[in-house]
Amino acid sequence: MSMAAMRLWDNGYREWLPPFELRRSLSCLWVSVVAPDGAQKIQQVYPDGCVDLIWQSGQGAYLAGPDTGPTPAELPAGTIVVGARFRPGAGGPALGLPLSDLRDQRIDLADCLPALARQLPADLPPTTALNLVTGLAAQLVSAGPPDPLVLAGTRLLARGDASVRRMSSELAVSERQLRRRFDAAVGYGPKMLHRVLRFRRALADLPAAAQDADLAGLAIQAGFADQAHLTREITSLTGLPPAALAKTLGPSQPELVRY
Repeated sequence: MSMAAMRLWDNGYREWLPPFELRRSLSCLWVSVVAPDGAQKIQQVYPDGCVDLIWQSGQGAYLAGPDTGPTPAELPAGTIVVGARFRPGAGGPALGLPLSDLRDQRIDLADCLPALARQLPADLPPTTALNLVTGLAAQLVSAGPPDPLVLAGTRLLARGDASVRRMSSELAVSERQLRRRFDAAVGYGPKMLHRVLRFRRALADLPAAAQDADLAGLAIQAGFADQAHLTREITSLTGLPPAALAKTLGPSQPELVRY
């Protein structure tokens, strides 16, 4: 067993890239471990435009997201959680569900995909659960590949183009169809996804910017109109102003383990 594999079940959160053939549909695989001799952990989850297939020890499998605001996750001592995170535009087709029905919710997998839920009982060994979640996610994205129009629209949004009218013209679809396909594949419309993607760009550099007192520079770099705009958006999406949020993030990002 490699050192990376041995460390996988250490206390804490870590994520890594999925196998190459899944990267068009999955942004990452991840685990979160709470030490058995520790206290209950409350982890704040912030919007990322994604939906996750999750297995939790003692609970079983469920679907999470997509979120439009902060969502606390309560993890008792000894809890192990594993997940596969679908990229924006991939989750709806893979799961065969309109993701707008899952917006801001956590849904037991048995309530929507019972055949999958039966393969992920609550008492699995964590390594088995991780292998099963990875394998099931691969099956789902093979059977239901991402919506190409939504992927193309997401790329435009990531570049900072938030005009639905301009997107619909460039992608040669009506604004109504564009919104409908985003609602189904992502869970909300292009405008909301643009806000989330811009927020995530700012989040990566927020601790350093807060330490250097350069939130104005971060705002322009991430695509906000100004520092006040950045403050309003971060507060809306996380429940905390930028400086307070930066203190909760710490100086480093989650460990990324590559294949």
